[in-house]
Amino acid sequence: MAETTDQNPKMFQSKSRVLGRTEHSWCRAVTCGTGITVLGLQMSKPSDQISVLQNILHKLQSSHPLLRSKLHYNTTTKEFSFLNPAAAPPVQIKSFNTSSTLELLESLNNKENSNNLSPFHLLLEHELNKNKWSDPNSFPSNGIDVVFASVYTLSDTKCVIVLRFQTVICDRTTAVSLLRELMELARDGQNGVVQKAIENDEEGNLGIEDLIPSGLAKKTFWVHGMDMLGYSVNSLRLTNLKFKNVKWPRCSKVVRLQMNTQDTDRILVGCKSRGIKLCGALAAAGLIAAHSSKGNPVHSKKKYGVVTLTDCRSILEPPLSSQHFGFYHSAILNIHTVKGSENLWDLAKRSYMAFADYKKCNKHFSDMADINFLMCKAIENPGLTASSSLRTSFISVFEDPVFDNSNQIQKELDVEDYMGCASIHGVGPSIAMFDTVRGGELDCLCVYPSPLHSREQMNELVGHMKRVLIDASLIA
Repeated sequence: MAETTDQNPKMFQSKSRVLGRTEHSWCRAVTCGTGITVLGLQMSKPSDQISVLQNILHKLQSSHPLLRSKLHYNTTTKEFSFLNPAAAPPVQIKSFNTSSTLELLESLNNKENSNNLSPFHLLLEHELNKNKWSDPNSFPSNGIDVVFASVYTLSDTKCVIVLRFQTVICDRTTAVSLLRELMELARDGQNGVVQKAIENDEEGNLGIEDLIPSGLAKKTFWVHGMDMLGYSVNSLRLTNLKFKNVKWPRCSKVVRLQMNTQDTDRILVGCKSRGIKLCGALAAAGLIAAHSSKGNPVHSKKKYGVVTLTDCRSILEPPLSSQHFGFYHSAILNIHTVKGSENLWDLAKRSYMAFADYKKCNKHFSDMADINFLMCKAIENPGLTASSSLRTSFISVFEDPVFDNSNQIQKELDVEDYMGCASIHGVGPSIAMFDTVRGGELDCLCVYPSPLHSREQMNELVGHMKRVLIDASLIA
């Protein structure tokens, strides 16, 4: 990265608002560990890395109100709110020199008891579990930041940069847009020209509930009650991946699933020819692998929960662009019965069409309040979930993958690798898939709660998923 400067820092009008129900649910979830979004970059290290990053982050803050906001908690009303101060405070950047980074890595390796993970992987997991928002009662009176940054020096020629966000201001679309804007600002500075990032003065003024088209979220009292009962009863019937340790404190860890260009292309062609999206294939591969891992005999029926997250920006009123930061995803829960003899493509189509049919019926809007309520109730009463695990489904997937063709700009900026995902060890699925097609190659970060599930167990599960996908792609 090359240095970029802002000669005319902006002053902002101080604003505040109480969070919407979905945003409030994420603030509740992060207190127990779910809802920390991280974006990590491994890169060759120029001498001025920290000052360059500080200037770029300041420019992004100037363009995106949410990045300069603070999260406030009212201990009397138990409400969370955004405070947007008149002056934009700089993002805190914590710097680690080579010796402190190596010391940390040694400690992380000892805890992991494995030398198979790269330093970048270990540092990403470390940041994924740093929770500044775990205790709202200890927030400073003027609120707490929603974004933090760390720079780890691996050697004279390599470093790792990690940005950490409260998920309430950073869903996956936000993370992708932020990465693209960050790299564009860095490249423009390198060429001696600094372009302004897209400005969203109204960003963060409204939560997703306030932007749902009229009538799409309405339910009668009777239907609302029946749906709540249905979700509650069905959750008790779901099959969970085998739990390894339900007593020890939990953290989020990551297994990476990567495929070459040829395999990825065949899988995408197979999806397109069947009128489905990649999320259907990923969910189906996960269901097949999970059912097999339990040692169930063929034709032994088990029910699994699949949560599909969909970005609602384009269908809100008014519609929002992908550059509008915040949390604007909604979830649809489907339950699938698996026998163990299913063909991947048949199960993928069944999985995807069940989601698509629910979406056509606007359940991503009409069930939003129900899912948020049940999520908060599970947090308050872990005993409502199997073994107090707080597992609400087996797997979560995103409706659309991220397609990234920024290889050239990454080379220009000496970005060797990047990863982005969010934590799930408080409440959530057993495995959350963050899929990207990078330069034609599938790259999935598979996040799971540890030690509820072990790395060995998840490596085996993800490895099985990969084999299922590749085998099916050969007959696409």
